[in-house]
This record gives sequence, C-alpha cells and structure tokens, in this order.
Amino acid sequence: MKIGAYQFAVSGNINHNMEIIKKAIIQASREGVRLLVFPECALTGYPPRDMDKASLADFDELSLAYAELQRMAADYAICLIVGTITGENGVHYNSAIFFSPHQDKRIYHKRALWGWDRDNFNIGNEDGIFEIDGLKVGVRICFEVRFPEFFRELYKSQTDLNIILFYDVSDCDDVDRYELIKAHIRTRAVENVTYTLTVNSIYPYQTAPTAFYDKSGYPLMELKRNEEKLLIFDWKNEQADFGEQGRKEISDWLSC
Repeated sequence: MKIGAYQFAVSGNINHNMEIIKKAIIQASREGVRLLVFPECALTGYPPRDMDKASLADFDELSLAYAELQRMAADYAICLIVGTITGENGVHYNSAIFFSPHQDKRIYHKRALWGWDRDNFNIGNEDGIFEIDGLKVGVRICFEVRFPEFFRELYKSQTDLNIILFYDVSDCDDVDRYELIKAHIRTRAVENVTYTLTVNSIYPYQTAPTAFYDKSGYPLMELKRNEEKLLIFDWKNEQADFGEQGRKEISDWLSC
C-alpha cells in the first residue's frame, strides 16, 4: 500500500490550507497513494500561533471543508487523516479526522494536553484506531509522542501502522529539539514493533520530522526540513525479523 504525508506551512486561513490540502490529494492520487496524512491542525492552524483561541475557528467553513474532503476521498479512492479543531456546545478538541471512501468520517481527539493545548482544548476519549484495507492504523497527536503509554494502547490493539500528526515548530532553527523528537518517534516504533509515519508543519522552523520508520525504528524515508513536499512510500507490511519477534514476545509477557 502506498502511503503519503504532506508537510506544509500551516496557517490560520482555512481556505488557504484547504487549497494546499486539495492540491496534495490530487498529486498523491496520481501517484497511487492509498493513505495520505496531514499535520496537526492542518485545516485550521494552531492556537495561539495562528489564531488567538480555538473558539475563533470558523466551524461553518470547516463543515464545508469536511464535506469536500469526504467527496474527494470517494472520488480519488483515497483515505485521508487531517488535523483540525472540532467543537460542539462550547467544547473544543484538537482532532484528527479520518476520511475514507463511502464511509462516514471518524475522529480522534488529542488527550495529552498541556500549555496551549490545555488553554484551548478538552481531552477526548476515542481510541484513535481506524481500518484501511484490512490493516489497523493507530493515530496519535504531537505531545502524545512523549508518553509510551499512549502507544502501548495501540500495541495491545495490534496496529499495523502508527501515525503521529505534529504541529511542532519554533521561531528559531532548533535542530536539537528536532533530533530529540525524532528520538522519541524512533523509540515508540522500536518498543511497539510498529511501522510509524509522521508529518509536521514547516514554518517558521520545523522541529519534528515528516518521515517513515520501520518496526525497528530505522528511517526508511525522511523529508528535508522546512520545505513543502509530499512523502510517498510503497509500504509492505513485512513479517517481523528475529529481533522484532523477541521484542514482541517479551512485550506480550510483560503485558500479561
């Protein structure tokens, strides 16, 4: 299955973000991509960097965008995971929406909330596990990469692929932070013996990678930082090798 991740400079302008997302969907579909993912808050921008607070998001405009993304998923036979802000009755969430052809959209709300997240959002209670062509895909959002417990949930559900949406940027070129977060991602892949795909915003300076890692945490592909681009990888869900089998066996024993 071809998987893709599109990194771009997320803004507070829904129409502008949507045009970039639509262009990426068309580009990916031409390359035969089955699953395409976008950064945290890719549709709306992230508060307070791109808007003062989450409640200022235009939810009527977002509803139109969701309908368009659902239509494109069907027209292009592609599955999409898009970061956005969702809200109802004054309660707001930092969300990832899963669009798939001919099915209702499904949502995961970020649970690890601190700082700006806690100022703007509420904690969700979804498991963040979706199915694509018989494969289980787990979704987590940004700060959740710091906590192995969120990924152990996915391990216990036997996900085949984990995806992390980031909006992790800095006003200065903080390469050390980039490398630190990359180390977190690789560790989550290793300890859960699970392929891991990540995607991030790129502006002002990107501090988490858009990349794809194997079940032992080795990078199979990584995009250049701070440049808008589409990552495409022809993923084959290979059988676990000797070391991966060992990590799974001991993890299962520890989980008993």
